Amino acid sequence: MMMETDRVFEYRRALEALRNGVPNRDAVRELGSNQSAVESAFLERLSSVESSAREGKQVRGLLFAGDFGAGKSHLLDYLEHLAISRNFVTSRVVVSKETPLFDPDKMFHAAIDGAEVPGLTGEAIREMILRLQPNTQRYAEFSAWANSVTSQLDSIFAATVLLHEKLHNDPELVEQITRFWLGERLSIGKIKQGLKQVGASGMYVLKPVKIKELALQRYRFLARLIQAAGYTGWVLLIDEVELVGRYSLMQRGRSYAELARWMGHLKGEAYPGLTAVAAITGDFGLAVLQEKSDRDIVGDRFRKKETDEFVALAGRAETGMRLIEREALTLQPPDDSTLAATYQRIKEIHAKAYGWDPPEIPESLLAVTAMSRRMRSYVRRWVNEWDLKRLYPGAEVSAEEEEQIELTYAEDESLEQVTEDS
Repeated sequence: MMMETDRVFEYRRALEALRNGVPNRDAVRELGSNQSAVESAFLERLSSVESSAREGKQVRGLLFAGDFGAGKSHLLDYLEHLAISRNFVTSRVVVSKETPLFDPDKMFHAAIDGAEVPGLTGEAIREMILRLQPNTQRYAEFSAWANSVTSQLDSIFAATVLLHEKLHNDPELVEQITRFWLGERLSIGKIKQGLKQVGASGMYVLKPVKIKELALQRYRFLARLIQAAGYTGWVLLIDEVELVGRYSLMQRGRSYAELARWMGHLKGEAYPGLTAVAAITGDFGLAVLQEKSDRDIVGDRFRKKETDEFVALAGRAETGMRLIEREALTLQPPDDSTLAATYQRIKEIHAKAYGWDPPEIPESLLAVTAMSRRMRSYVRRWVNEWDLKRLYPGAEVSAEEEEQIELTYAEDESLEQVTEDS
């Protein structure tokens, strides 16, 4: 049972996150979410992951949109909490200079680094693999799948599964195989040496695989491996998709195609056991797809390359753009009842965190005025006001107004990194 002193530290950690406008687990757990439509849609998807995986299908992803400061990151944290509580492995990936959406390999490495496995800490996915139990029915089904044509995996994966099961006298190679599954290199020569040790020479035809294709196969492989380890499935949570608007035209197009992939809208390509949820700014469709004319230009630019690869890419990019314009769920701005409930909850947290009775904040800081203030601004204002009243009782002090940050979609070439495949 958790001691009250532990709860005090949790409350204080939650307040620290709210002061800075950056949600953490404590803040998310205490405040929950008022976005019922998104939450319901997400839970519906989670309930379908396991059965869909058995059918070789990928559950459609969920895309939601909201203004800057509307609580998108907080909502992603809350959805992650829901997924973990339902025995899902989750991976939080923030689109950035180091993790461009158009690069599946870098996205995969970020997903591994940001993975949360229920009940495990440290290098969570690696720890999960170390605890695999090959004698279970789940694992037997996974092994059979990895060796089947329906897996759509290169034979290198089936070979490494066999070695991971049988190679008991070479822990170094087993560790290298684990690292290979998690995105590191492993030479074909090493695999052949291992197959010779277990008497399986010539059992698999092994050949080099391009980095991008290898990354995509790793997603498919790991999603099923997660289920073999006893978890319900894998959830990717992709934040700050709007950064795509600052890429060059071609890389924006590639990014739209990748968004279509993770939303599960690519014909003939699926990632059973995996589903994704992504957040984007609400004005992206107008500012980028319309004003930059991406909706009209991207597909045409790809088709002019006149190769099968780029023709397919054109269709996928157009699918991704349609998803942004037509299927993104819009976050609901805070109304009076939402603000009142949030205000009371934060007041309770502040009281428990510091053992005092916070005074009421003037009505002018509580009411919604033409939605002029974002929820994050309200919350920070309240917390700061109570901090000042607690630290300087009787003094006439007030928090300064938060400066509004203007989001730009101006192209920035430094955000694009050349991939090894390129």
